[in-house]
Amino acid sequence: MGLKKKKEMPVDAFVLECQELETLRSFVDAENQNLASQLLHCVQLSDGIQQICSVKEIVTLLKKMDGNYTPSPMIKCCFDIFGVMYFSLEAKNPLKKVLASSLNGLPEQLMSEAVHRFVCRLKEELKTTDLCLYRKVMDNLASCMENFSIGKASINNLFKEVLQFLQKSLIELQEESRKLSGNSIAQTQLMHDLLMAIKVSMLLLQKLQDNFQGSLWKKPGSLVWQSMCGILNNFTKLLMDESLLPTVQTTSGLAVILFTKTMFEPVEKLPCLVSDLLLRSVKCASVPEWFMSSCRSLCIEELSGSVLLFLCHGALAMLEWKNGSMGQNGEKLLLDIVLVLISLASQLKDSSMAVSLSRVLAIWTNSALDVLESSSQNLKCSLNGNSNTTGKLLEYVYAHWEHPLDAVRHQAKLIFRNVLRIHQATLKGSVVKSDLFLSVLTESLLSLEWHVKGKYASLGCLVECVGVENILTVDRTIPVQILDVMGDQTLASYASDLLETMFINHKSHLISSFQKNIWINQWHDTWVSPLLLVLCEGNPDQTTYVIDYYLPKLLKCSPDSLSYMIKILQASADANIGSYNTRGALGALMACLRTARAHGHLKFTDIMRDGLLSIECVKQGLVHQHNQVRIDALGLLCETHRSTEILSMEEMQLILFFITYNLNSQSPAERQQICSLLKKFFCRIQESSQVLYKLEQNKTKQDIIKESAKRDHFAALQQYKDFMSSICDKLFEALFPGSSHSTRFSALTILGSIAEIFSVPEGQTQAIFQLAHKIDSTHIQTLIQCFASTFEEVKVLAFELLMKLHDVLDLQDSENLHLLFQAAMDLSISTKPYDCVTASYLLNFLIHHKRLLSVCLKNQQVAHALQEDEDMSASTKEKNTLAVIKYLLANLEQEIFQAEKSLLQAAASFPMYGRVHCIIGALQQLTLNNLTLMTEWRQMVAKLILMSYRLSAVVSPIVQSSSPEGLIPMDTDSETAGRLQMILNELQPRDTNDYSTEAKISKEHHKVDLKKMTDDKPAKNVCTEIRGKEMQTCDVTAQMVLVCCWRSMKEISLLLGMLCKLLPSQTVSESSDGLITVEQVTNIGDYFKHHLLQSRHRGAFELAYTGFVMLTEIFSRCTNESLRTLPQQWLYGVLEEIKSCDPSSKLCATRRSAGIPFYIQALLASEPKKSKTNLLKMTMNELISLAVQVNESPNIIPQVHALNILRALFRDTRFGENIMPFIADGIQAAILGFTSPVWAVRNSSTLLFSTLITRIFGVKRGKDENSKKNRMTGSAFFSLFPALYPFLLQQLEVVASTMDSETGELKLHPSLFLLLLILGKLYPSPMDGTYSALSMAPFVPFIMRCGHSPVYRSREMAGRALVPFVMINQIPHTVQSLLNGLPDHTAPCIRQNSVHGKLLQVFHLLGSYLESKHRNNSDLQQALVDIITFVRAKVWLAKRQNPCLVTRAAYLDVLIVLSDYLGKSGRKGTELFGFWEEISMIISDSELMSGVHYSSAVAGFTQYLQSITKLVISLLSVAADPDFSKSSSPVAEQMMNPSSLVVQLLQSDFHEVHLPMLEAVLLWRKQIDSKQVPEEKKGPLSLLSDLEVTFLRMAMKEKHMECFCKVLEILHCMDFRNLLPTAEHSIKMNPREFLNWAMNIIDVSDSIEIQSVALKLASKLVSHLVQNCQEVMESEMRQWVQLVTTCCTDEQQIDIRLAAAEVLRSITPLFLTNPKLILGLSSTLAMWKGVVLLLQSEELIVRDTAADIIRVAQSQSNICNKTEFAFRVVNAPMALDLAFGILCELLQQWNQTSAGVRVLLEWLLGEDDIKKDLETTTLMEDDNLFNKGEVNFWGETLTNVRQLSKHLLLLIPATRLSSPDHGEFHQLARRASDQAQLVAQLLKELPPTPEFSKTLEFSRLAIQNERISTCLKILTLLEFDDACKNKENPEK
Repeated sequence: MGLKKKKEMPVDAFVLECQELETLRSFVDAENQNLASQLLHCVQLSDGIQQICSVKEIVTLLKKMDGNYTPSPMIKCCFDIFGVMYFSLEAKNPLKKVLASSLNGLPEQLMSEAVHRFVCRLKEELKTTDLCLYRKVMDNLASCMENFSIGKASINNLFKEVLQFLQKSLIELQEESRKLSGNSIAQTQLMHDLLMAIKVSMLLLQKLQDNFQGSLWKKPGSLVWQSMCGILNNFTKLLMDESLLPTVQTTSGLAVILFTKTMFEPVEKLPCLVSDLLLRSVKCASVPEWFMSSCRSLCIEELSGSVLLFLCHGALAMLEWKNGSMGQNGEKLLLDIVLVLISLASQLKDSSMAVSLSRVLAIWTNSALDVLESSSQNLKCSLNGNSNTTGKLLEYVYAHWEHPLDAVRHQAKLIFRNVLRIHQATLKGSVVKSDLFLSVLTESLLSLEWHVKGKYASLGCLVECVGVENILTVDRTIPVQILDVMGDQTLASYASDLLETMFINHKSHLISSFQKNIWINQWHDTWVSPLLLVLCEGNPDQTTYVIDYYLPKLLKCSPDSLSYMIKILQASADANIGSYNTRGALGALMACLRTARAHGHLKFTDIMRDGLLSIECVKQGLVHQHNQVRIDALGLLCETHRSTEILSMEEMQLILFFITYNLNSQSPAERQQICSLLKKFFCRIQESSQVLYKLEQNKTKQDIIKESAKRDHFAALQQYKDFMSSICDKLFEALFPGSSHSTRFSALTILGSIAEIFSVPEGQTQAIFQLAHKIDSTHIQTLIQCFASTFEEVKVLAFELLMKLHDVLDLQDSENLHLLFQAAMDLSISTKPYDCVTASYLLNFLIHHKRLLSVCLKNQQVAHALQEDEDMSASTKEKNTLAVIKYLLANLEQEIFQAEKSLLQAAASFPMYGRVHCIIGALQQLTLNNLTLMTEWRQMVAKLILMSYRLSAVVSPIVQSSSPEGLIPMDTDSETAGRLQMILNELQPRDTNDYSTEAKISKEHHKVDLKKMTDDKPAKNVCTEIRGKEMQTCDVTAQMVLVCCWRSMKEISLLLGMLCKLLPSQTVSESSDGLITVEQVTNIGDYFKHHLLQSRHRGAFELAYTGFVMLTEIFSRCTNESLRTLPQQWLYGVLEEIKSCDPSSKLCATRRSAGIPFYIQALLASEPKKSKTNLLKMTMNELISLAVQVNESPNIIPQVHALNILRALFRDTRFGENIMPFIADGIQAAILGFTSPVWAVRNSSTLLFSTLITRIFGVKRGKDENSKKNRMTGSAFFSLFPALYPFLLQQLEVVASTMDSETGELKLHPSLFLLLLILGKLYPSPMDGTYSALSMAPFVPFIMRCGHSPVYRSREMAGRALVPFVMINQIPHTVQSLLNGLPDHTAPCIRQNSVHGKLLQVFHLLGSYLESKHRNNSDLQQALVDIITFVRAKVWLAKRQNPCLVTRAAYLDVLIVLSDYLGKSGRKGTELFGFWEEISMIISDSELMSGVHYSSAVAGFTQYLQSITKLVISLLSVAADPDFSKSSSPVAEQMMNPSSLVVQLLQSDFHEVHLPMLEAVLLWRKQIDSKQVPEEKKGPLSLLSDLEVTFLRMAMKEKHMECFCKVLEILHCMDFRNLLPTAEHSIKMNPREFLNWAMNIIDVSDSIEIQSVALKLASKLVSHLVQNCQEVMESEMRQWVQLVTTCCTDEQQIDIRLAAAEVLRSITPLFLTNPKLILGLSSTLAMWKGVVLLLQSEELIVRDTAADIIRVAQSQSNICNKTEFAFRVVNAPMALDLAFGILCELLQQWNQTSAGVRVLLEWLLGEDDIKKDLETTTLMEDDNLFNKGEVNFWGETLTNVRQLSKHLLLLIPATRLSSPDHGEFHQLARRASDQAQLVAQLLKELPPTPEFSKTLEFSRLAIQNERISTCLKILTLLEFDDACKNKENPEK
C-alpha cells in the first residue's frame, strides 16, 4: 500500500503595522536586493508557508555576513521587525518556531544586537496591564525558554521584571476568577491562564538556574527574593483554593515544592520539612520566617486530602530521588509519603481525585525503585514483599483493580508490577523461584476465580517476574481455563492479553532451553492444541471472541504455527464439518485462514495454489448452517492485508454465490458484519481498479507494449464491471414485493456502500463503475416503495440511497410527482402513527425536485406568496422546503381550529402530530445556518412557535390529567358514563374541549360524523383532505384520543427543541442575525418547564425532556448572561418548591414524580463536563438531606420527590463518575426510607435501592442469582464506599437484635431484606489481607442471627448471604459449629425457625465448599469425615422424632449435598459406610415407605416429599455403581431391592414423589442412549428391569400434566420391540390401538409439550410398524400424515413445529427419500411441503432443524448430487433450494414426473382466495391503531416461487404428459388465467399510489401476480414441450 499524502496544516501569515512598515521601507535599496528589501517582501506576503521560506533565506544571509561586521541601522531595524514578528505570532504558529530555530545560529556580534532588540520588545510586553493579554505574554515567555537562545538571554536580562510580572499576573488572575464565580466558561478560561502562569514560573526556575547561583539573590532585601516569596505565597493560596480546577491545584503543588527546594537551606533538611508538612507536625519555631510568611496556611491550617495529595505529588516529582542524594531523610520521606497516600485512599472518593491518587501512587513506586538502587538495608527491609508497606500497597491494588474507572485500573496494574520489581530489588540477587512471597502470591492469584478482571493483569505481571514455567508448574490446565473464560465478552480482552504475555514468555523460555524442533512441539501442545479444540467444539460466543482477540496474537507471535494448525484441521475437515451450534474443523479452518489472510500471513492465490482450501469447501463455508462460519468464509474473501490486491475471478463468483443465499439474515449483528465485509471488498475493487488503470496508462506510454499484459489488465477491468453490474442486479431483485425486512436492510445497505465507494470525485475521469448508470425508473420506483416499509431503518436506507443518486433522478412525469405529493399529505393525517413517518420521508424526497413548486403547489397560496418575491440565489431545496412547510402549517392551523371545537373529531380524522412530524423532517434536511431567504424563515419560525403553543393548549389537558390513559371508555352503560363524568368534571378547569361537557352514553354517541364536521365553515386546504376520505363514521377510542394528544406533545417538544438550536452562540438582547430571538428562547424554556412539571403521561414528559435537553445545551455555550444563568435559577426554584410542601403546588407526587426528575436531569446535564459540577453537588446534597429525614415530618411529599429524583440521577450515565461519591448516601437513604410507615416512601426507596444495586454491581446479564459476575469482594466494596461499613454493620446489628425473641413474638424488621440482599452481593477473596481495617468478620454473627427470622425468605437469604463472609478454609469449622448448635431431640424448647435457619446456612456453606476449586484437597477427606460425624449426631432431625416437616426437609437437603458429592467423587472408606447406613435407615423409616399420613396443606409437606425423593434417587445412583456394590459395605448387602424401590416411588399418589423419579429415569435413559455412560456403568437402569409395564399403566392413568409428559418421553426412548408386546399383554392394546391412542393425545391435549412428545412417539411407532409389521393401516397412516403436515404450518406453536421438524428428520430415509413410495405420492409430497414450510419458519431453531432434514436426505445413496459439490451442513435458504432439487430428482426416480409437476405447479400458484384474503387484511388493519399488519421477518413467498420455478424448468424436459394429464393441466391453466384476470381487476380498483395508501393489499396482489405469471409461463412451456415430443413420436 502506498503512503498517504500528509495533510497540510494552514499557517497564518504575519502582518506588519504601518509604522514599522514605513521604517523598513526607508532602508530598501534601489535594486531591491538588500536585507531590508527581502524582509519587506517577506512581511508583505499573504501566505504563511511562503513567509517561512523567506525567513529562512533572510537568516541565511545574516549568517553569511562578515564576523567583524558592525550592526548598521538597517540590521537593527531588521531585528526589531523580527522581534515584533516573534512576539506577535501565536504560540503554535510554525512560523514562530522556524524564526526561533533560524535565529539560534547567528554570529556572536549579531547575537548580542538581536538580544538587545528582543529585550526592548519583551520589556514592552511585560508592561501589559490588560488582563486579556496576559496569556499571550506568558505564551511568549514560555516560547522564549524552549530551545531559543535569544529568548532565553532576553529573559535572563529581564529576570526581575519577569518575576514581578508573573507575581502580578497570578494575583490579578486569581482575583478576577473569584469575581467571575458562576460564569463557568469565563472562569474556566481564567483558570487555564492561571495554569499557564504557574507553568511559566516553574520553567523559569528550571531553565534559568544560573540566576539562582550564589547567595546574593537570597538576601531579604533582594527584589528577586521578594518576588520569589510573593510567588510562593500565591502558589500556596492556589493550592489551598478548592474552587479551582484540580489541574491548577496539582500544578501549584508541584510549584510549591520546586520553589521551596530552590529557596530552602540547608538542602539536607528539606525532606524533613516536607515530611513535617505531610504529617501535620510542623514546628513553627524551627521553620524559616520567609517560609512561614509565604506558606503559613500549609504550616498551621488543617490540610484537606486533596492538598496533601498534591503536595505528595510535588515531592515525588520535584525532589531528586536517584543516587540516594537525600540520604536517610529522603528514605524516611519516601515511607511517610506512601503512608499518607494510602490513608488518603479511603478519604478521596471524587473520581478525579481517585485517578490522581492512583497516578501518584504509581509515581511513588517508580521513585522507590530509583531510591533502592543505592539505599540502606533498612529501607530494603521496609519495602520487601513481606513488609507492612508492601502489604498495604497490595491491599490498595486488590481493592482497585476492578475500579469503575479505566485509569485507576491501569494504575493499579502499574503499581502491582512495580511492587514486584521493588521486592526483587530488595532480594540482593536471591533466587526468585524459591522466594516465599512470590510463591504465596502466585498461589493466591491462581486461587481467585476467573471472573475477577484484576486477576489477569496481575498474573501477566507475575509471569514477567517469575516466568510462565513457574505458573504452569502449579497448574498445567491454566491455558484451557483461560480459553474457557473467553465466552464472556467482558473478560475476553483481559484473557487474551494474559495469554499473549504467557505464550510469548513461554516461547522465549523454550527457545533458550531447547532446539526448535523440540520446543515448538511443546509450545503447540500448550497453546495451539487447546485453541483448535475450542474452535471446533466451543460455543459460538467463545469461538468468536477467541478468533477476534486471541488467534491474531498467536499468529503474530508464531507465524510458523499456521501450517501446523492447517495440517491438523485439514485432516478432520471432511469428517467434522460442524453443525448449527458448532463450527467443526471446517469452520475452524475458515477462521484460521481468514485471520491469517487479514494479517498478511497468506494470500488468497496461495490458499488456492497450495490446496489449503478448495473452492467447494469455501462454498460450503459460505452457506454453512453456523452463522459465524459463513461470516469467516466471507471474511476470507473480503479481508486482505493489501487493499490494492487484484481480485481473482473465483473470488467474485464466490461473492455472487454468497449474496444469493445470505441477504436474508435475521441476526442484526450478522447483517452488520456482512455489509461491513462486502464494503471492504468493494473498496478493494475500487482501489485495485485504480492500480490497473495506472498500469494500463504506464504501458501505453512505453514504446514497446506487451500486448498480452495490456489485454490482461483490460480483461480484469471488464470483469470488475461485469461483476459490479451483476451484484447490483441481484440486490435490486432482492427488493421484490413481500421481501423480508432483513433482505431489504441488507440489500439497501450494500447498495448504499456501492453508491458511496464508486462515486466519482471531481477531477477524476477513470471510474470502474457508477451505480447511477445502472439506475432506471423501475429501480427508482422500487426504492420509493421502500418508504412504505413498516421498519424505519429501511425507509432511512432507501432515502439515503436516493439522495446519493439524486443528481441522476428526474421524475419527468408530473402526474406521478403530484400523486406522490398527495399520498404524502394523506399519510400525514393518518390515524396510524407510523404513516406520518412514511409521509415525512416522501416529502423529504420530493423536496429535492425542481418541479415540486410548479406541479404540486401551483394552486396554493403559499406557492404564490413565495414565487412573487422569488430569490433566485436560494437553492431549490430551500425554496421547496419553505413552501412545503408553509403548506403543512396552513393545513395544520385549520386543523387546530377544528380541534379546538372538538378534540374527538381531530383524534378520529386528522390527528395533528403527523403534520408537525413532517415539518420537523423537512427542517432536518436543511442546513439552517446557511439560508438565503432569512426574512421568510424568521417569520416561519415565529409562526411555528405560536402554532406549537396553540396546539399544546388543545392537547395538554389530556396529558396533564390525573388519569390520561382512559378518558373516553367505550362502555355503553350509564353507570360507567357517570363515573366518566366525574373524571371530566375534575379536569374541567383545564379542559376546554367538548368531550369534557357531557359523557357519551349510547354507542351512536361514540361515532363522529365527518360529514357534519366538515359543514362548519370548512377551511380550503383542510376540507379538501377530509372530504377526500369516504364520508363514514368512525369509533373514537380512548387510545385514539391519548395517542393524538401525547404524540402531538412529543412532536411539539422536538420541534421547539430544534428551533432553539437556531439561536446564535454570540447573542445580544435581541439577535438580528439569528432566526430566533432570546425572548422566544426564554418563552420556550418556560413552556418546557410548565409541561415537564405538570404532565402526567410518561410519553409526553419523556419527549418534552428530549426537547428541553436541546434547549439547556444551548445555555451552557451562550454568552448572554440572562440565558446562561437560567438553568441555575430554575434549579433553585424547583428545589425550593419541592422543599416548601406548598399544598397549592401542582407538582405530581405520584407516577414516580412524573416529569420532575427529567426536568432536574436536563438542568444538571447542561453543566459543562469539565467544570467542578457545583450544581450537581449542591443538588445531590439537598436531595439526600430531604431523602434522609432525621425528624419525622407530617408531609412526606418532599421525601418522595427526593427519592424519585435521586433514582433518576443515579441511573443517568451522563453524570459518569461525578455521582459516585454520593452512592453511599443514596444506599443509606434507600435503606432508611424502607423503614418508613408510609407506602409511597417505601415504594420510592425500593426503586432507588434497585437502581443503586445496578449502578454499583453492574447490569445483571444472566439468570444465575449466585453468579459472581455482578458481585465484588468485601474489601473492594468497602474501599469504594467506606461510609457504608459502619452503617451496614450498625443496621445489621439492629435487625439481628429483633430476631428470635424469647417470647416467640413475630418481629419483622423492614430493612432485613435489603441488608441481606446487598451483603449477598459481596464475596471473600483470597487476596484480602490483614492490613485492611474493614474486616468482614464482624458481619458473620449478625448474619447468622438473621437466619433465626420468622420469615422463610429471610432465612433463605441469610443462608446465601453468609457464604461470602466465610473464608473457604474456615467453612468446615463454621459448618461443624452450626451443626453443634442444633438442639438434641431431648431439648425442652426447640425453636424450629432457628433450626431451619442454621440448616440453610449449613446447606449453602457445604454446597459452596464442595463446589469450590480453591479448597485445600489434602484437608478435604478429614473435613468430610468430621462433618459427617456432626451430621450423624443430629440425624434425629431427619426422622419422625422431628415433628416439623420444613426442618426435616432442610436436613435431608444437607444429606443430599453430601451424598451427591460422595457419589460423584467416588470417595470410599469404612468411615463412610455408617453414613450410607444412616441414609438407608432414614429412607426405610420414612413416610415414603410406610405410607403418608399428612395432607398437602401441612406446612413443609411438599418440600419434605421432594427432599426425601431426591435422597432416594441420590442413594440409587450410588448403589448402582459397580465399585460400590463390589465393596465390602454392609449397605450394599442390606440395601433394599432398587427395582421395587423405583416402582414404589413411581406408584406414589403424590406427583412431588414420582415427578423427580421420572426425571431421574429419563436422565439415566438419555445418558445411556447418548453413550455418556460407559458400558460397565449403566447407572441404575442396569439394576432395574420390567419397568415397561409400570410406565404403560402410568400412561393410561396419569392425570398430572407434567408427569404424563415425562412418561410419554420415557416411552419414546424405549425399545418398541419390547414395548409393544408388553402393551398387548399388560394394557390390552395392540399396535394399531396404541398408535391411535398416541395420535388421539395430540388432538385432545391442550399442552404444547405433551402434543410435541406424543407426535414424536406416534411417529416413531409408525416407523417401527412400517418396518416390522405386515399389517396395512391406511387410515391410521393418513391420519398420521395429516397430523405431521398440520404441525408444520405457521399457525402452530414453535415447540410443535420443532417437534414436526425432528419427526421429519427421523423419517426422511424411510418415507421422504425412499426409492419406493411407501406413503403414496400425495402423502409424500404433503410431507415435503411440510419441510418447505418449516424451512421458511420465522424461528431460527426450527429452520436449522428443518435444514438437517436436507442433510439427512443428501446422505442417502439414491440421491445423486447434481451440484459440483455435495453440500452437507447448509443454512435454510440453501436448504430450500436443495429441497426442491432433491424433490424433482425423486419424482423422476419414482416415475411420477407428470403428477408431481402438477402438484408442484399448484404449490406455485397457491391455494388462497385472493378476494377474501384482502377483505380480512383490511378488517385486521382497521382493528388496531398500532397494528402494522403482516410484518415479515423471514419467510418470502417469492423466494420460494423463484427457487421452485427454477427446478421445475429443469424438470420439464423429463416430463411426459399422458392424455388424462392434459385435461388436468388445462384445468390448472384455466384456474391460473381466471386468477390473473381477478388480480388485474383488483389492481385497477386500488386507489392512486396504492403502495402507500393500501400497502398490504398492493403487496399481496403483486406477489400473486408473479406467482400466476410464473405458473402460466411453465404451463406454456410444458404444453409446447409435450407437443414437440408428440411430433417426434406420432405413433404415441
